[in-house]
Amino acid sequence: MATGMLVHEERRRGRGARSNRAGRFESEAREDFDDGWESLAELEAFKTEVRIEPARSIIATNNSPDIGFDRSINPYRGCEHGCIYCYARPSHCYLGHSAGLDFETKLYAKTNAAELLEKELSRPGYVPKAIALGAITDPYQPIEREYRITRSVLEVLERFSHPVGIVTKSALVVRDIDILVRMAERGLVKVALSVTTLDRRIARKMEPRATTPWRRLDAVKQLSAAGVPTQVMVAPIVPAINDSEIERILEAAHDAGARDAGYVLLRLPLELKELFREWLETEFPDRAKRVISLLQSMHGGRDYRPEFGLRQRGSGPYAEQIAMRFRLALKRLGMNERGLKLRTDLFQKPGKSRGDQLQLL
Repeated sequence: MATGMLVHEERRRGRGARSNRAGRFESEAREDFDDGWESLAELEAFKTEVRIEPARSIIATNNSPDIGFDRSINPYRGCEHGCIYCYARPSHCYLGHSAGLDFETKLYAKTNAAELLEKELSRPGYVPKAIALGAITDPYQPIEREYRITRSVLEVLERFSHPVGIVTKSALVVRDIDILVRMAERGLVKVALSVTTLDRRIARKMEPRATTPWRRLDAVKQLSAAGVPTQVMVAPIVPAINDSEIERILEAAHDAGARDAGYVLLRLPLELKELFREWLETEFPDRAKRVISLLQSMHGGRDYRPEFGLRQRGSGPYAEQIAMRFRLALKRLGMNERGLKLRTDLFQKPGKSRGDQLQLL
């Protein structure tokens, strides 16, 4: 590990990444160093900055065969939760930022998201399919309290009777339970909460600004009790860090009312390889080599394989063991049995009824 690249603890307090190294598109790499005059002590701590980004389009599409949706909406770029394992970190490099501390401090808010969504859903010939809300960065990260972009997007989706699946690790999702209940009554919504660990100490290290695990489970309980279909994602599973908790997390999720669950193995694409190693060697130096060794055993000796079908589940004995443990726990708890599918047949553009006839000119 290049210790000279690490940012002093006081400057990054409460953040996940240990450095702010330049991204893959930058021609220069910059490094702060002590010149003997204690100049590093004069540097300011990393603070959250939010920039307004007028988006040109809001529904993103994909053709990935190993995920359950082909369209998504991301109200924000970057994420203040600071999860060190976040596979979205390298996307910040497209903006000229670092995948490290920049990703969790230089945030972009798409304040025109709801307006754009209404226009895109109103286009002639639009065919509804479930939209994933928060497929890249968390739609309920802390700045959502102020900007309320996610809520405005949900309001549009409700007016159009459009199906949506939400992925978050924030209890803030409960704020919008009024909308979610109404949509759930018509089969238009499901919510997945990520629960990576039940250990507060590990959670604080891995996800420094995310809602605590038990508050997430309480959100599952509130949503489930209100009739909102709720899923728990054990994601990511990090070998030798949280893999021993799979059964306990699923049991806690079931007790909270979740009836569906899924998992994803740790993914380390691009810049995330070094960022994760820096974090691992500072937080878990006693098991850093073990973690990387097990991870590589699931990716053919590499840190990561991007191939569809392998990137999220891996292969080999250890990956198979994880998959079997997960299946057995689901079977014992009676989870993943309802086969929930969101409805698309209710989609309707506001102001038009199904019986409307085109007017003759």
